Amino acid sequence: MNISKERRAARKKRQLRVRKKITGSVERPRLCVFRSSKHIYAQIIEDVTGKTLVAASTVAKGTEDSVKYSGNADAAKVVGKQIAEKALAKDIKQVVFDRNGFLFHGRVKALADAAREAGLTF
Repeated sequence: MNISKERRAARKKRQLRVRKKITGSVERPRLCVFRSSKHIYAQIIEDVTGKTLVAASTVAKGTEDSVKYSGNADAAKVVGKQIAEKALAKDIKQVVFDRNGFLFHGRVKALADAAREAGLTF
């Protein structure tokens, strides 16, 4: 039990350290990623007004059919492609990537790479 509290606290420290440097503006909103053990979520947030412009996740209706298991890198690639397509539909081409305290490795990296391949620049 204490191990999970320590891990959560360490992630919170990394998250605050990253968030000090990264803010989403009107021109370049923030692409924020959250991952749990079973799912991955991505949002594009404009920090000036605090509104979510675009969101995609493995629990959304469109992804349930195309993903066999939602807790792996293949599912993260699908979510990355979806978030990029939705962003480009709303004329958002540039974003600032917020890894939200998670290491840029595995599923977070797969989501970022898929979003870049689909047309987002960051």
